[in-house]
Amino acid sequence: MKLTWLGHSGFRIETGDTVILLDPFLTGSPVFPADKRSEAIRGATHILLTHGHGDHAGDAVPISKELGIPVYCIHELSIILGADGAQTVGFGKGGTVDIGGAKVTMVNATHSASIDYKDQGLVYAGQPAGFMIAAEGHTIYVTGDTDIMADMAWMGELHKPDIGILSAGGHYTMDMARAGWAAKKYFDFKTVIPCHYKTFDLLEQSAQPLIDALPGVDVIEPKILSPIEI
Repeated sequence: MKLTWLGHSGFRIETGDTVILLDPFLTGSPVFPADKRSEAIRGATHILLTHGHGDHAGDAVPISKELGIPVYCIHELSIILGADGAQTVGFGKGGTVDIGGAKVTMVNATHSASIDYKDQGLVYAGQPAGFMIAAEGHTIYVTGDTDIMADMAWMGELHKPDIGILSAGGHYTMDMARAGWAAKKYFDFKTVIPCHYKTFDLLEQSAQPLIDALPGVDVIEPKILSPIEI
């Protein structure tokens, strides 16, 4: 399995012949190199979205159209993106879909989830979500944009994720210290990768508080387009 950070909350997840683009925010991202777009999306087979905010779903429709690949997301968002020409598969929390052999279960997150839609302004786009992605003997917990939730207790017990992709930049989500507290209390991660940080000045710029909170866990500060082998 190979995980490649695309900046902010975007990841390229490669498992077998499946290449998932998670929350691809490339166009207009202050940290993603525009001339590397083709490299980032090459060979992608599926798109997975946690919610409709532009810094997560911004490139979903154009990539879906360009590559002819489906977008998996919560039902209401799938209707909106489908109306714009994307191929979509809507599902809901507790639901599991098979994405090229990777089993993806949608779980809860606590955040907002509107979409800035054309001339209509902010439009309701379902609820925010996280994902449990099971593949190659691993389970990845993608928190999506969230704060600490009591739900994390049963998520950890039921799904037993060994890899955490934690939204931890603060201001809009839990920060590094809170993410570290939640990871230590609710999960038994072997590997943790922070995201939703460094992109903008108001977000945290270092994962050191997360590293300090999780001795014995491999906390990886990702580098854009630098693959992480699991």
